[in-house]
Amino acid sequence: MLTICAMTATIMQALDTTIANVALPYMQGTLSASQDQINWVLTSYIVAAAIMTAPVGWISDRFGRKRIFILCSAGFTVTSVLCGLAQDITQMVLFRLLQGVFGAALVPLSQAVMLDSYTLQERAKAMAIWGMGVMMGPIMGPSLGAWLTETYSWHWVFFVNLPFGAITVIGLIVFMDETKKDLSLRFDWLGFTALAVAIGALQLALDRGEQLDWLESNEIIAEFIISAVGFYYFFAHSFTTSSPFIRFALFKDRNFVTGCIFMIVMGLVLFSTMALASPYLQNVIGYPIITAGWLLASRGFGTFLSMMMVGRLMRHIEARTLIIAGLSITAGTLYYMTFWTDQTQAPEILAISIIQGFGFGLVFVPLSTVAFLTVSPQLRTDGASMLTLMRNVASSVGISIVIAQLTQGSRSNYAILSQHINPFNPALQMPGVTGLINLSTDVGRAMADKMVAAQAQIIAFSQDYQLVMIFILCTLPLAIMIGSTKAALRKQAAGPEHAVME
Repeated sequence: MLTICAMTATIMQALDTTIANVALPYMQGTLSASQDQINWVLTSYIVAAAIMTAPVGWISDRFGRKRIFILCSAGFTVTSVLCGLAQDITQMVLFRLLQGVFGAALVPLSQAVMLDSYTLQERAKAMAIWGMGVMMGPIMGPSLGAWLTETYSWHWVFFVNLPFGAITVIGLIVFMDETKKDLSLRFDWLGFTALAVAIGALQLALDRGEQLDWLESNEIIAEFIISAVGFYYFFAHSFTTSSPFIRFALFKDRNFVTGCIFMIVMGLVLFSTMALASPYLQNVIGYPIITAGWLLASRGFGTFLSMMMVGRLMRHIEARTLIIAGLSITAGTLYYMTFWTDQTQAPEILAISIIQGFGFGLVFVPLSTVAFLTVSPQLRTDGASMLTLMRNVASSVGISIVIAQLTQGSRSNYAILSQHINPFNPALQMPGVTGLINLSTDVGRAMADKMVAAQAQIIAFSQDYQLVMIFILCTLPLAIMIGSTKAALRKQAAGPEHAVME
């Protein structure tokens, strides 16, 4: 039952990272908001969640994990309902900000609960169950959001959290045991403030950069400078104080550091490919939003399949082998996607999406297990919050990179292709072509322009998929840093003194 409660909390938070995206145009009209104002519905949530993820470990140790988990679950549920009831854009942004504050702790706390509830031998199975919520939430969010918005209204994008929240709160009250509180802990306000400013400014810059044309905007330049100064003060303070805000003992563990590196890879790859998939299906191929949503959901089916299998596979196969296999499968699907055009058929998209989702599942579960192989129990909540923070920041970076590359690539490809659209091109003088595209008429020129723009965008998507594929291939050699899971299991069997040592 505790597993079910941890899962529902994870699903709630993971869903809300993407479920509201498709409802933004509908909210904009109801709330009488401008395009820039409505984007703050997403930005406020992302920034608040990023800032409040870092102190989850300290808050849990100081006040008790059960109390904080229940408070955050209840707060997230209540603010979700308030978002659905918002009457104007000011209320919506405020409630989304609060929703991000309460939601930040749900994923790391649920992961810490799952880690503590299972032995090392059972941990792969536990991480598979927990990972389904983390991975399926962002994948299913757009399709569920589209269906709720089309069938009912955008309000139900937020009301859908109510049953999940109620189950989570009641279950935690009944089934969860309280952890030991450390009342002697003192909060490092300077360290937290510096890190909060750094992460908040970075997330703002990444989220708003595409709208404001990146370094052409004074706002984005200022946010990058503030972020850099914030990180400088954070590290300068942390390395010179006796009780830093972040427990840097975590980063002495090789497996945890490797887990962080590959969690950054997963956050970047998962969310960047998701950011590309939806506009490709809707804008290039022309599928309606519901159809595009179901095609995207097929990736979740592949993830579900691999997560059902990977717990058993880890009993016989090293985690690093599974991670390499999963990343290789993902890279292979991305290579195949570089050949997609506006004529690509749905069965092909379906098959590639399922295989890609399968690859994601092979990576995520072993990765979540490996990261905590040799981390001491008292550092698990801090470790879970750091992994979540890194995945969130990496996802923002990944989305920003691929969308910026898509925009720039479309422009440069259009400029190159349009050079060949002129009356002196022999290809355009062929009888079959002149009947369709006559550059001496306005209609012909407009049709040629539309075709060139479409092809330029298709090439830009292909370049983006290639970029992500190269990034995965470059990170594959780092898997040699991952320690042996079988060796850790042997130490666990040898005795508790060896379970947290390598």
